[in-house]
Amino acid sequence: MHLLDILTARAHELLWRQELGALSPLRRRLMLTLRMLYAIVRDILEGDLTLRAMSLVYTTLLSLVPLLALSFSVLKAFGVQNQLRPRLLAFLEPLGDKGVEIANQVIGFVNNIRVGVLGALGLGMLIYTVVALMQKIELAFNRVWRVKRPRPLAQRFSQYLTVLMIGPVLIFSAMGITAALFNSAAVKALLQIELLGSVVEFIAELVPYLLVIAAFGFMYVLVPNTRVRLGSALVGATVAGTLWQTLGWGFAAFVAGSSQYAAIYAGFAIMILSMIWVYLNWLIVLVGASLAFYFQYPAQLASPGRETLLSNRVKEKLALLIATFIGQSYYGNAPAWSLDALVDRVGVPHSEVETLLGAMMRAGIVTETADDPPRYLPAHAFETITVKTLLDAVRTAEEAPGLRVEALPRETEVDELIARADEAVDDSLHGRTLRELALSAEPARQAARASAG
Repeated sequence: MHLLDILTARAHELLWRQELGALSPLRRRLMLTLRMLYAIVRDILEGDLTLRAMSLVYTTLLSLVPLLALSFSVLKAFGVQNQLRPRLLAFLEPLGDKGVEIANQVIGFVNNIRVGVLGALGLGMLIYTVVALMQKIELAFNRVWRVKRPRPLAQRFSQYLTVLMIGPVLIFSAMGITAALFNSAAVKALLQIELLGSVVEFIAELVPYLLVIAAFGFMYVLVPNTRVRLGSALVGATVAGTLWQTLGWGFAAFVAGSSQYAAIYAGFAIMILSMIWVYLNWLIVLVGASLAFYFQYPAQLASPGRETLLSNRVKEKLALLIATFIGQSYYGNAPAWSLDALVDRVGVPHSEVETLLGAMMRAGIVTETADDPPRYLPAHAFETITVKTLLDAVRTAEEAPGLRVEALPRETEVDELIARADEAVDDSLHGRTLRELALSAEPARQAARASAG
């Protein structure tokens, strides 16, 4: 076993040896923070986050000029297009003089693009390139959040364009309002007061961080195709925004001391440095998204990899819970459950609930409506579907077509033992239906609430 594997196993043992419920509130928060830090480092070392960040670097460089051209056209309609260059310079500032050179070249490309003379095909390609970047970002976020189903094409296209049209206006408006506020006579008067002046200067230094955190929080809530709680998004955005703002100082020092790279790579040095800078920015964005995921689903901190490994008994209980909730809503004339609502209710990642719902739909137990997002109802009357049918659907949910039980070698004793165990489960359930399960669970819950009150 390698030293890294030994250290990883030791760290995992130390962090998960104690139950959080047995710790004091302060120690519980500290332990949860350490577990999150461990999970983030583990995900980075496993390479999935870094691979996604590198993929986004290529797409970003390919889409940068069309994205800025589209943003420039929108900002021009509001008369604030002149703010595009200062913002681009601020983003590339850590690259030093090379950043100014890149910004001038990019702005030159943008100015050379005339949307009015592109024609239908050219405009379509421009929009497609930008939408492809947004789609790549959504896929990366969905991967972090363990979401397997992307948005429908029409919804994806409309939401992407909404963000691209409204996003730049909101960002530059916020920056403009902030700049106007700090340049106002009232604020300048406060700066003359010694104590209040220090407070105002501190707030002025804090505002760029707050704007970046707000932008990241907006991204974390909107982009993944799942419900992200605002508190979880703010936790990830606060850490990522702080890192993003602070990263510029360290990278500027790195660029200032990298004259040897210019001597080695000559004209390629500026391209290499810009790609490293974009990569680090995307890595921070994905780290913040991963932190938001773990904050919302702390039970996943101990699960390595992108896929959550659930035991058979956990899957069976989850399926029974889902069927119970759907049945209770149906027979109680309550609103039907959506996927996000079920995820919040059971506290299990999106992908696992989606997998179980897919198995239940294939077995004809539940069906989804045409709503957006879809909601789930019984596919047939629950009094005609037994609990055993549901359990069988869960047991066979992930069987590969070429590797079913029937394809395995036949052994009489083994086959008879499995058949007897299956019959024993069926007999013990006495043909109980999902309707009986749903209706018997609701009075028990009401009685528990009454006794607790």
